[in-house]
Amino acid sequence: MPEKIESGTCRVLVLVSGGGTNLQAILDAKERGELPGVELAGVISNNPGVYALERAKKAQVWTGCVSPGDFPDRSAFEKALLCAVKERNPDLIVLAGFLVVIPKEMIRQYQNRIINIHPSLIPSFCGKGYYGLRVHEAALRRGVKLTGATVHFVDEGTDTGPILLQKAVEVRQEDTPQSLQRRVMEEAEWKLLPEAISLIAAGKAEVRDGRVHRKDG
Repeated sequence: MPEKIESGTCRVLVLVSGGGTNLQAILDAKERGELPGVELAGVISNNPGVYALERAKKAQVWTGCVSPGDFPDRSAFEKALLCAVKERNPDLIVLAGFLVVIPKEMIRQYQNRIINIHPSLIPSFCGKGYYGLRVHEAALRRGVKLTGATVHFVDEGTDTGPILLQKAVEVRQEDTPQSLQRRVMEEAEWKLLPEAISLIAAGKAEVRDGRVHRKDG
């Protein structure tokens, strides 16, 4: 599969696990006309009944669920997930709070076609065990003055793929993990993810030699 998505119609499949606030940012951007050439191919969750699926249904986007509990082992689950993804025929897969390790076979088949949003400025506070509030708790413990969010392409490591976009957010003296999490979402995550999708769909970002190259204009 080529490492560049040519400009034109880009079918975007979003994978979720929870409430879907980042998904909502994508849906809102689409509604505002900020994602020209983007077709939402669907939303797949690994958890049945999560609110992210309701958000997608309200926006009249196809939804599906592939839950590990429905399969005898991890291998069967991963095969089913890959099958469900293939059926939607995506050009780009967006991990929007998807708390499942992506199968290596999926990464190989969709090389440089999967992006993830992480709530820190990678390489800080990332990797195994860093997700959700844990990221912000670690940032506050360390006493950093700036944190933020990162959109990166997914490789076979954990938060190690080529970085596409980053945005910094100031850490305040009075911050709690919850308040910092909310501000990082509002000031960084919800802005970066639609921007990343727009860049890729327009053919303005590609991975070469392990780094992201952007074509502006």
